[in-house]
Amino acid sequence: MPTTSSPPAVLTIAGSDSGGGAGIQADLKTFLAHSTYGLSTIVALTAQNTQSVRSVFAVPAQMISEQLDAVFDDIDIKAAKTGMLMDRLTIETVADAWKRNANGIPLVVDPVMVATSGGRLLKEDAVEALRTRLLPVATLVTPNLREAEVLLDMKPNSIETVEAMEAAGRMICERFAVPVVVVKGGHLVSGPVTDVVVEGESGKVSRIENPRIDSTSTHGTGCTLSAAIAANLAKGMEALEAVAAGIKYVNQAIQAAYPVGHGHGPVNHAYALTTLSIPPPTIQTPYPFTAYLKANSNGLWDKYIRHSFVRQAGTGKLTRTAF
Repeated sequence: MPTTSSPPAVLTIAGSDSGGGAGIQADLKTFLAHSTYGLSTIVALTAQNTQSVRSVFAVPAQMISEQLDAVFDDIDIKAAKTGMLMDRLTIETVADAWKRNANGIPLVVDPVMVATSGGRLLKEDAVEALRTRLLPVATLVTPNLREAEVLLDMKPNSIETVEAMEAAGRMICERFAVPVVVVKGGHLVSGPVTDVVVEGESGKVSRIENPRIDSTSTHGTGCTLSAAIAANLAKGMEALEAVAAGIKYVNQAIQAAYPVGHGHGPVNHAYALTTLSIPPPTIQTPYPFTAYLKANSNGLWDKYIRHSFVRQAGTGKLTRTAF
């Protein structure tokens, strides 16, 4: 049986969303949609749906550390991303394990710090750990406007223009030595959605614009974007290309979303996936192309094998004259 090459492995370090639209679940769906192999380290369990988060349980630090060591010890990880990291101890545990294991692997940090309502999700000591422990080992960071303000210790609603987004991206690059910063512009109140990409080494600033989509299917978009970028980096894309492709994927996934639940539903992570008509060979189906032809012959295959000439030839009963 022919062998196939393995897809690049991508790791998500995040919380579990029981509603399936964000966190670990969204990341793994996104990895699959990008033809990569998804791994996970779960740092928290949540009881949530499309309407609310009912409770959160933090995974003990030792278990987080053991999960990370286990996957790094065995699997050739090509990129990783972080999502909601709960508290200072979780962030420090992830940063320590990363330094122990990573060896130059690209890391995308989605600094989940501010809820959609505007409330802070991380205490100040956790924010400081994010700034001092995790950002220095990140390859790329994806704050929204409110998260960029927190990282830079700015007053709420200080970033309200694309120009302010660009300035914030430059400051995050410089202050925390992050190679690439993506400041997400979804919270701007009007006009197209503009995301800003700042590349620290070259100083290049790029704007990526997309039409604003009127949709309630936006739960987990930040998780999905950071996961898509990580998958693209694992496949060998340069940072700007990986970001642009990730933003396009999220935009299309929102447009292709279908209703789930009674609140803010998820995007359609699988919108671009198609089922293979001719799958790879397996033990049960060693010749899938032949099986495909048989199944799609509109009855001709059965007529052929049941024809008296064929049946007699197969059993050795066909007369020489008939032959």
